[in-house]
Amino acid sequence: MLPPPDDDELWEAVADPTRRKLLDLLVARGRATATTLSADMPVSRQAISKHLMLLQRVGLIDGHRQGREVHYEVRAQRLTEATSALSEVATRWDRRLLTIQQLAERAHAESRSPSARGPFLESPTT
Repeated sequence: MLPPPDDDELWEAVADPTRRKLLDLLVARGRATATTLSADMPVSRQAISKHLMLLQRVGLIDGHRQGREVHYEVRAQRLTEATSALSEVATRWDRRLLTIQQLAERAHAESRSPSARGPFLESPTT
């Protein structure tokens, strides 16, 4: 058994649209070979095999040899863990972006207020 991948390897694996499509197909089908998956993909069987090996290395899928073919299936627990980790990252970024938005709105409001302009920018009163 390989050691668990770090987060960077996992994010790199799911960042590729071809690998995400392969995961979608495997979730929908339960099990499939590189040959059957390549029928639904715009890339060669060799490219599909390389993508599947990477997904297997990061622990998102398992492969089981049956005769000349390897049957792949999603590791549901690992996919759930990855989804949870991605959700945590998204939540942290949402908080950061909200803080940035609030700071920008506050700075904008302060720059528009008359007291922020100083005595030399105010309209003369005669």
